[in-house]
Amino acid sequence: MPRSVYYYQNEEHINSYEIANAVLDQKIIKIYNESKGRYGSPKIAAVLRKEGEKVSQKRVARRMNILNIKSIIIKKYKPCSSLSKEDNKKEYPNLLKQDFKADKPGLKWLGDITYIWTKEAGWTYLAVVIDLYDLKIIGWEHGLNMTDELTEKALKKAIISRPILKDIIFHSDRGSQYTSDDYEALLTKLGIKHSYSKKGYPYDNASMESFNAILKKEEVNLHTYCTYEEAKLVIFEFIESWYNNLRIHSSIDYLTPNQKYQEYLFATA
Repeated sequence: MPRSVYYYQNEEHINSYEIANAVLDQKIIKIYNESKGRYGSPKIAAVLRKEGEKVSQKRVARRMNILNIKSIIIKKYKPCSSLSKEDNKKEYPNLLKQDFKADKPGLKWLGDITYIWTKEAGWTYLAVVIDLYDLKIIGWEHGLNMTDELTEKALKKAIISRPILKDIIFHSDRGSQYTSDDYEALLTKLGIKHSYSKKGYPYDNASMESFNAILKKEEVNLHTYCTYEEAKLVIFEFIESWYNNLRIHSSIDYLTPNQKYQEYLFATA
């Protein structure tokens, strides 16, 4: 055996690829933990690229598989919403027409109610308003009863947090909380045009359904809340700290809602 081969085989050689994978694994685990297990490979890869790491989504997916970590995916039963009785004399125009893109904030808003279970109070209800420009939750109200007042409070908070444009559209389903005389009167007073989904057709409000799925998958379905107060505190943290401020969204170029809005303010300053 040649002397050079003998000494090469007996020396400890460091595999640079293994070192790179070990470093990458630590970064993946850090981002995964910071998201509380909510991020899968596409979002982790996007965060890594923003940090200057040249890495593909496929490589991140392979490393996550080796590390035996994956994003949270849990589906649970969702009770049916309380749709209003169909009024054949009333028109329910769909002004949004499944166009979920907005060039400016304050132009297209979505509203909906979702359900959160607690041991003490049973079902509790979360009314939410989203601006389609940046997908930010601009108004929300969590309560023990699914009433007109719940949805009105969420809308009023949205109005306080963000100015509206002249031709603003508010899109919702035909639930009784959104078609009541009081709610319609409030929209008219604010100069907001009301757009409606077809009855039992969630695709007309797909972006809102997406938020509801994120909320359930990344938070609600993972925990059991003892009291209404506990659930409300968790929902506050999820919306204000995580969803609006930290969670990136592929549909807005992997920015957070707050980042997207700040970009708009800077561009129009």
